Amino acid sequence: MRPFTYARPASVDGVHAAQAATGARILAGGTTLYDLMKLDIETPGHLVDVTGIAGLDEISSHQDELIFGALVTMSDAAAHPAVLQRAPVLAESLSKAASQQLRNMATLAGNLLQRTRCAYFRNGPEYPCNKRMSGSGCAARDGLDRGHALFGGSESCIAVYPGDWAVALAALDATVDVRGSRGTRSLPIANLHRLPDDTPHLETVLEPDEMILNIRVPVGRVGQASTYHKIRDRESYAFALVSAAVALELDDGVVRQARIALGGVATRPWRVPAAEAALAGRRLDRAAALEAGRVAFADARPGRHNAFKVALGTEAVADALMIAAERSTNR
Repeated sequence: MRPFTYARPASVDGVHAAQAATGARILAGGTTLYDLMKLDIETPGHLVDVTGIAGLDEISSHQDELIFGALVTMSDAAAHPAVLQRAPVLAESLSKAASQQLRNMATLAGNLLQRTRCAYFRNGPEYPCNKRMSGSGCAARDGLDRGHALFGGSESCIAVYPGDWAVALAALDATVDVRGSRGTRSLPIANLHRLPDDTPHLETVLEPDEMILNIRVPVGRVGQASTYHKIRDRESYAFALVSAAVALELDDGVVRQARIALGGVATRPWRVPAAEAALAGRRLDRAAALEAGRVAFADARPGRHNAFKVALGTEAVADALMIAAERSTNR
């Protein structure tokens, strides 16, 4: 790990002042940043610790939305009664991520902004990686791509966005409030993460001096009948091979509204509106759920080793739909 300086401002304005330092990076839980610093992938010259800012570690429940402060930990959000009651898809996406120790440290905003990465990215200069060194190539293209993307890849990068929380937020049409030196703005979670195209090192649309303040999630009937279904190689502390965040609004078993987002299969959280449309107005049974799963993966572009994700993902979507439907009938 290379030497760095450190500041812990007590206000958002203080963060912007501290970010003026060359090579400054924001630090919250540090569960990804420290790891990549030890691998010499991230080399900030100055760390700006935002954990001393008051008021960003709170969850508030309103009639039409849940509001999460940027510094709320994953474990606190997963256990919050309003989240469990009004949007179980959010609680499950957090409780099924990482380990308990990491969830106790990691913040919600930090989780959203974790680097999109794969084993080739992490293993340094032994392998070409456009995300680490532009123009060097993508080792996964001709290598072991079992865990890589079916959607949203480019010639430059096919690494999968690793988070679960953002996938659940995408299914519920969440919004993030961010603040930078030019003021505050809000943007849909669907617009936060970039596709890799030919600049895979640029992973979000945030400006260098912007930080997330809040995450706003609209809730209602469609949030209550929801689930996050995650398939992985081992039961805990593993990224998704495939995952499905599903939220439903049903009337007597007929789909009035469906939300479906995929994880583990794309370069960013991946909403599938065609699969949602395939369910609209239909009675939801296993056959309809499987059809929606097939539609969700119809445009998949598998590589040499990850075609199994298409069939696995189809079943995962169908299973998630049936779990959410069961929750709808129990409310």
